[in-house]
Amino acid sequence: MEKITKDSGIIDAVQNHPEIMEVFAKHGLGCVGCMAAQFETIGEGAGAHGLDVDALIEDINACIAANEK
Repeated sequence: MEKITKDSGIIDAVQNHPEIMEVFAKHGLGCVGCMAAQFETIGEGAGAHGLDVDALIEDINACIAANEK
């Protein structure tokens, strides 16, 4: 499994794993529609919204793992 990190680009991560859009939404992020998503990392985007980056990354990777089964 490809591991998503806080340094992963938002758009790259979503393009490779569209199922994680649900995780972004659950955390209150509309990242895909945001112009900044084109150049921001997940860590930068989550940090700008005051979110727990580690919890977001954990949820993203759990979602990817569940969809690979």
